[in-house]
Order: sequence, then C-alpha cells, then structure tokens
Amino acid sequence: MKYIRTDGEFPRFSKTAVTIGKFDGIHRGHRKLIRHIVERKKTGAQAVVFAFDLKGPMIFSHEERASILEELGVDVLVECELNEKIRRMPADSFVRDILAGSFHAELVAVGEDNRFGFERKGTPEILTLLGNEYGFETVVQPSEMDGDRKISSTFVRQELLDGNMEKVSELMGIPYHISGKVLHGMGLGHVQLLPTVNLIPEADKQLPPKGVYFTRTTARSKSWSGITNIGNRPTVGGTYTSVETYLFDCSENLYGECLTVTFDHFKRPEKKFASLELLKEQMLKDAEDGRRYYGPDGKRL
Repeated sequence: MKYIRTDGEFPRFSKTAVTIGKFDGIHRGHRKLIRHIVERKKTGAQAVVFAFDLKGPMIFSHEERASILEELGVDVLVECELNEKIRRMPADSFVRDILAGSFHAELVAVGEDNRFGFERKGTPEILTLLGNEYGFETVVQPSEMDGDRKISSTFVRQELLDGNMEKVSELMGIPYHISGKVLHGMGLGHVQLLPTVNLIPEADKQLPPKGVYFTRTTARSKSWSGITNIGNRPTVGGTYTSVETYLFDCSENLYGECLTVTFDHFKRPEKKFASLELLKEQMLKDAEDGRRYYGPDGKRL
C-alpha cells in the first residue's frame, strides 16, 4: 500500500474509488465504507482512503492504521493535514479540485453524517449532486449501530478509556492492539520479577487505563498468551509509560523484534506495592488468572 502524507498538494491518479473521513479507530462503520472502495477495484480503480490528519491521541497510531488498511485491501492512504488552506476550502472546490481533479474519482463513499469543506457545509446530499456534475458515483453509507447508538470513534474511545476491551473489540471488529519494537527495560523483570518484553507506545497512541490486562502477542509469525501491564511501574520508581508483557511459555529472545500486543480483558488497575516481593506475588496471581482465562491451549475461552 502507498502511504502519502500531505499538507494540501495532491498527486494525480488515473482512476480511484475514494472514502473520506477521520478514520481514527477503524471501527465497523469505517469497514463498510472501505468495502465499497475495495469492491470497485474490479473496474481498475485504486482504492483510496482520504484521512484528515488528527491532532491528539489516536485509537490506532498512524503506522498501525496504515497496516490495518493495507490488510483490508486499500491501495493508497492519503493523510491530509487539516491546515488553514484545507479548512477554508469551499465544499464545491474540494470536490472539483481534489476528488474530481487530482483523484479522478469514479466513486466516493461517505457516511451519512459526513461533513466536509469550509464550515463543514459539504453534506452527502451536496456530494451526490456534485458527483452527478463531475461524473462520479456517490455511496452514502448509513451509520452502523450498536443497539440504538451510532458506532463512532468517540464511542470506541469512551469504551477504551473505561477499560471495556471486549466492547472495544465488538465495536471495531478487531481487538485493540499496540505494535512496536521490543526494547530493553530496567532489567528487574528477568532478575527479581517475571521476564517481560517491553514496548514504548507512540506519542499519538490513545491508551486504555493503566493496569494489567490479559493479552495475546504475535511476533515471528508466532503467538503467545500472557499478561500486560500499562503504566509507570510505581513500585520500582518508573518515570515513563511503558507496555510490559509477560508471555506464557515463551523462551525466545525477542529483543529488537517488532511485535503486536492484543488486549482482550482488563484485569485490574495499576497499583504501587510496598515491596518487590508483594509485586511479584500479585504478578504470579495475575498470570495464574490469565492462564485460566486463555485455557490450556492458550486460546481465549
């Protein structure tokens, strides 16, 4: 997949199917939009996701989002900085110059609540009219619902901040995860506690509450269940947020490897213990509960 980041200068494409939005977490509603553009690849069009670059924490980091979109069959991800030039561009100019002009769109897919252009005056109805004028088809996707509530990135983020990992997975269609390269930690785990693999989450990553989780980790095309702590490690005087995972039944050296930690269940909040001995005792209990959660074959029961 081609990954383009721009401040408003766009490459020219020969023929595309485009979907527009923020695409923070790739939730179930986003996936329906993406299916529309991927389906149009049968006509020779490139499937393009046009994502406005967000400031602040994202459910999936830029790199994680790109990886997910590639797995879904997207050909090009265009991340556009939401600068003053883009903010002040009228809706009709956005369609004429970018969608019809640079992208040569033959199909544009948007959600029913999508707004674009200056003062967010562009609506799906306006997009449909302009599509007729410029020769592209407009698909307006109804909102995906969870009961009587619309699924949105805001909804997903609220559940994530509450530690409701099962609900987050349900809303997104995939579990929340953190990807990164294994780094050397403080060394206490291998000597006094339990051996862990350590990640430093990216600065733009929205994290769930600090605490212990039941997780599954993949690296080198292998997978292990385990427990993961997100936090500052107050018992040992930690000063930065890290993601530390104890992998069940793993004897491999994974330092320097890229891995993905998938979060299935929030076990307990982070806590400062009076001693390393008490911390280790709790970690062993957490690990025992985690093994019970995943069962003898290491899969979620």
